[in-house]
Amino acid sequence: MSVDMNMPILIVDDYKSMLRIIRGLLTELGFKNVTEASDGQAAYKKLQSDRFDLVISDWNMEPVNGYELLKKVRADGRLNAIPFIMVTAEAKPENVVAAKKAGVSNYIVKPFNAATLKVKMSRVIGAF
Repeated sequence: MSVDMNMPILIVDDYKSMLRIIRGLLTELGFKNVTEASDGQAAYKKLQSDRFDLVISDWNMEPVNGYELLKKVRADGRLNAIPFIMVTAEAKPENVVAAKKAGVSNYIVKPFNAATLKVKMSRVIGAF
């Protein structure tokens, strides 16, 4: 099964520079349909109104962080099957464990490159 390069992807980060970097990496990998949100609250609103096949979210954001967004997504029957990749600058083992318990699909530690993103995405959406 091949991955649809037009699949809708939601990227969430409170730093515009990081959104630009992730969008650039996704474009480099061939993905064309990328939507941005500046925090978990804005992301959840977008998830309720539009369809997404993947969420890539930063952990540390205000007012709603990525971990809280993940828990809301997993608790929502309409959204709970969406693959969710958490991005963080902190590789704290307790955060990784908490995210796994909350149902994260994969976890990426910053900084990362297109090759790392491709490996992590391939594990949750299939090889491309």
